[in-house]
Amino acid sequence: MIYLVLSIFASTLIFVIFKLFAKYNINTLQAIVVNYLIACICGLIGYQNSIELSLIPQYDWFYYTLGLGALFIIVFNLMATTTQQSGLSVVSVATKMAVVIPIGFGLWYYQEPLGMLKGVGIVFALLAVYLASLKTKSGEPLKSKSLLFPILVFLGSGLIDTSLNFLQNDFIEDKKLIPLFSATIFAAAGIIGLCVIATQKIRGVFKFEIKNIVAGIALGVPNYFSIYFLVKSLRSDLFDSSGIFTINNVAIVILSTMVGILFFREKLSLKNWIGIILAIISIGLVTIAKT
Repeated sequence: MIYLVLSIFASTLIFVIFKLFAKYNINTLQAIVVNYLIACICGLIGYQNSIELSLIPQYDWFYYTLGLGALFIIVFNLMATTTQQSGLSVVSVATKMAVVIPIGFGLWYYQEPLGMLKGVGIVFALLAVYLASLKTKSGEPLKSKSLLFPILVFLGSGLIDTSLNFLQNDFIEDKKLIPLFSATIFAAAGIIGLCVIATQKIRGVFKFEIKNIVAGIALGVPNYFSIYFLVKSLRSDLFDSSGIFTINNVAIVILSTMVGILFFREKLSLKNWIGIILAIISIGLVTIAKT
């Protein structure tokens, strides 16, 4: 359970840091690139065995991590934009509503049992994230043109979660490889980001500021551990993957929304509060279904 709780806190902290990017005029791309390099270093430090770079491409999961790395940096930029345009609750909901994708994959591919309690809990979770998302940071309803970024975040986040679940189940037999696996994903994302920055430099649109490095370091540590603790949770016997994703994602929505209210003065409507109540109920139902 501790890994699941830590993953929830780390993921929520990511959204808070994104929110602060706008306040301090942080260059999002530069900070995200630094973030991935820091996250990669965290993974290498956490890997207990000696590292032979020439052997990493021989792992079955290696080429999948390259694709995930590209997806990570794309989705992270979309998350930052959504946070700054619409607020913490919207981006957390857009990200975590994607729970339907890995849950559906787990039920279909791994033939995980559904059951009435879990089924109702999952439905409540989806209703919860939808109702909680019906706002912007100012409390006004979202306009249709403002939904593009949340939708892209939804699709990208769902694909990332599904891929992580698939790879850790089918390709990572040794738990000791989890830090190296995570580090490889982050390294791929960082290298892709560096290529983009190099292109900007060539075009003469690159402007370096030390605060972007600091912001990237602050983002990189919780980013690494959000993935690391999620993978550790998925490998535990606490819940099956559909239960883990339901509790993890809905809890992040609740916590992010509360942080938005308390620290960033984001406003909630009656529908938003109903969504939060449904989220709490859904976590309870999924938890009970396991006992």
